[in-house]
Order: sequence, then structure tokens, then C-alpha cells
Amino acid sequence: MKPRMRYDDAAWEKSEEVADAWVLQFLEPDILTPVGNFLVRHHRPESPDEFDILEKGAFNISLQMTYKNSSAIIRFPQPGAAMFPEEKIRNEVAIMRYIHDRTSIPAPFVLHSGTKKESPLELSPFIIMEYITHDRNVYDILNTPGCPRSDRGILDPNIDEGKLSAVYGELASILLQLSKLSLPRIGSLGQIDDFTWEVAFRPLSMPMNELVRLGSLPQSKLPNTTYDSATSYFEALAELHLTHLINQRNDAIDSADDCRRKFVARHLFRKLAQDHELTGRWASLDKGPFKFWCDDFRPANVLMNEDLKIVGVVDWEFTYAAPVEFSYAPPWWLLLEKPEYWPEGLEDWCSVYERRLQTFLKAMTDREKEGIQQGSLKENQRLSGPMRESWESGDFWIACIARNNFAFDAIYWQKVDQRFFGPTGASADDAWKQRLDILTTKQKDDMENLVAQKVEEMETRVLAWDPDEYTRSHIDIAKSAGKDDETKEMEVHEAEMTPDEDVDVVS
Repeated sequence: MKPRMRYDDAAWEKSEEVADAWVLQFLEPDILTPVGNFLVRHHRPESPDEFDILEKGAFNISLQMTYKNSSAIIRFPQPGAAMFPEEKIRNEVAIMRYIHDRTSIPAPFVLHSGTKKESPLELSPFIIMEYITHDRNVYDILNTPGCPRSDRGILDPNIDEGKLSAVYGELASILLQLSKLSLPRIGSLGQIDDFTWEVAFRPLSMPMNELVRLGSLPQSKLPNTTYDSATSYFEALAELHLTHLINQRNDAIDSADDCRRKFVARHLFRKLAQDHELTGRWASLDKGPFKFWCDDFRPANVLMNEDLKIVGVVDWEFTYAAPVEFSYAPPWWLLLEKPEYWPEGLEDWCSVYERRLQTFLKAMTDREKEGIQQGSLKENQRLSGPMRESWESGDFWIACIARNNFAFDAIYWQKVDQRFFGPTGASADDAWKQRLDILTTKQKDDMENLVAQKVEEMETRVLAWDPDEYTRSHIDIAKSAGKDDETKEMEVHEAEMTPDEDVDVVS
């Protein structure tokens, strides 16, 4: 069995073609000059010294204007990478302003933002924000020394325990502040006026972006509403897993039996959601209050000074109010690497994670005690207890696969299935055969129809892609740009990462 579901390679190739061609224009003075002038008009503390490209990430490109005593950034979503650019910008501006108003988390200060039509040369919707001066990000601090930028990072196995505890404590303090914010519905925040926000929009998540970009899912198949219960949201996510399998045109399966295995797993997970099995532990909070969840909160997006104190947390675009099961699960990023990518396999990841989790929970407990003593945290706002319980009960894995479509198959059969349906005596490859009697006759017929469809689709490679209108308008431009720029050296620094590591770090 493959460790994870593969991306639709035809969609991935087209996504990168469009994004790369669009970014190339920022090497041209005819583009840079108007953008720089636009930035100065909205942020002019003094005469500018320098303007240049700061960073190209997976979703955005950032350009920095440097002054004698300060800096500002203008950031644009890339067509081909960000499937919902206007929505993404609107949500991120709202959440950053909310965080500034309700917490002491050092998120970037938003100076100005606007739509594509309001942007210089109508390039893209944008955010202008203050640059956060820092020494390093947490990813670089925790990563194994000498690890090439092109490799996936792994927590330094020889890291000093005191240093690790200090860094974990800083990260825990951010999570504790986020957990104190409560919302009445599941969804993305909208700003009503200078001091009022409400959950007004669907919970735009990173997985939703990636399902369209890399899973060839039609946009119409995505959730398009807010939710008033954790149960209804988990049901929607479970349905999305099945819809993804049905709709991904290429690379979704490796064989007929692989299709059956994936079909059965997704139907069983949906059954668990419909039977309220996935939310039983925190049933008292099924109707809220809900907690903020940021899909992209991780070490690479947390900035520190030389004293290992957090000075900035960036990239808030995929942040929304979510079931408490998400924030009550301990963070996956303690080892930097995700479980589905761990070189030695899932069980080895768990073994290493267990050790580091104890360090993290001890650091969090210390921060909780400080907060309670200072009056900034209540006893019932502790996270360490729920996180420990989530890990020990296995709820950690439910939250993990509920929101990670491509990682679903790497985890379901090993960590979720037997907990609810009992042992099978079969390997993870063959366990699905022991679960067929749980499916209805119609579901079995639907499975065989899907198998026939998917096997037939394997014979050809068709691009079935439903990107946003802005991306679609750049497809032909990308084709011609690719021909013109085959020999042009790309001068924009791009972090080497896989699509689900999307981050554009301000560095």
C-alpha cells in the first residue's frame, strides 16, 4: 500500500506552470517600478532605500521595501497556487486584525489590503504589512544541522533538551492564547467594523485549496457554508474524502483493489461521522464554543530573536473557527516532519513523537501555571490535559485524517479502523476485505462502478482542473511564457518543499 494518496500529476504540473510564469514578471522593471511606487504611497515613513523580491513561497510572492529604520512588505497570492485569492486575502486580513485586537500574539500589522482591481497593474489581491525583524524561524532552530534545503526537515535528534523545552514553551504560549478565543460557529471570520467580527464565511482551509489545485476536485464540491456543530462539520469533511476519491482524475489509485481499499475506508469513516463516533469525547462542546485553528501554524512560520523569544507569527490565511477536537490534539509539528512522510514509517514516528510530546506537554504545563498565577489563564483553559487525552485515546488521529485528504490512507487502517470496528487479523493492505459486510448492497455496487471508472481513467491522462477564474486566465499566458523563458534563469528564491508544506516565510 502506498503511504499516501498521490497528487493528480497533470493538475500539479499545470499549477506550477501557471505560478512560475506569473512570478517571472517580477523580474521586469516595468512591473517592479509600479509595485514599488504603490507600496510607497501606502507606507511612507521616510525615503525608501531598496525594493526587491523577498520570498516566493508555495502560495504567495512577497516584495520588501526597505527604509533606514523600517521595512514593509506587499504580498500577492500566485495564480495557479492560490485557488481562492480574494477569499484568502479577505480572511487573512480579518484574522490578523482580530488577533491584534484580542491577543498579544505578534502577528504582522496590516497597513493596507485590496482586491485584484485595486492592486497595482491589477496583478492580484494584496496585503501590505509591516516587516517583522527577526533572527531565525523556529524550523531552522529545530532542524537537524546540515540538512539540505532541498530535503524534508526532521527535528535534530541531538538537540539540547533545555533548548527544545524553551522553544516548545514559546510555541505553547501561542497555542494557549489562540485557545482562549471562542466563536459560536465553525467558519472563517469576517470584519464588520473596526471593533466587530463574526463567523460569516465558510471555513476556507488549506486542504480545500489543495483539493482543487492538486486533487482535480470541482470547486462546486467544496463546503460552502458555516457550521453550527462539530458533528455536522466532521460529516462534511468525511463526505469530502469520498468526493475527492471519486473526482480526482489521475493518480488517485494504483489498482482495482487499491480503489476498493480507499472506497471502503472512506465509507467507514463517513459512517463513524454520521454515527457521532468521531465527536463523542467532547460531545458537550458539539454546539460550541469553537476554537481558532490555523492549518499553517508550524515552526517555519514562527519567527524568533537570538534569545529564542517569539517576535512574529506569519501566514494566517487558512485560519478558521473549528471543532475543539482540532485544537485539543497535540501539534503534529513537534518533529517537524508529518507522520505520513516519516522515513522509518508510522510506528517509528509515533515512538519518537511520544518522547518529544512529553517535553512539549511539560513546557505547556509550565506556561499554564504561569498564566494562572498571573490571572491571564483560567484553570479550565488548560490545553495540556486535553492534548494528553487526545494522544492517549487516539483522537489525535481522527483530527489528523479528518482534515488531511491526501494523508488519509497512510493513517486510517493503522490508527482508526480497528479502534472502532475491531481487529481483522489482516494486514493494512487487506483489512478492507474484512469490512465489506458493513457496506450496503448499493454501496458495494457503487464501489464496483467506481473501480471500473477509475481503472479506465488510468489508461489516459486528461487534465480535469477547475481553478479560479484568475488562474484560468493565465493558463495560455503560461504556455507562451514557458516557450519564451526556457533559457531564462529563475532568480527568485523558492523554498524547496512539497505542496502540503505551503508557506511563504518572511525571512
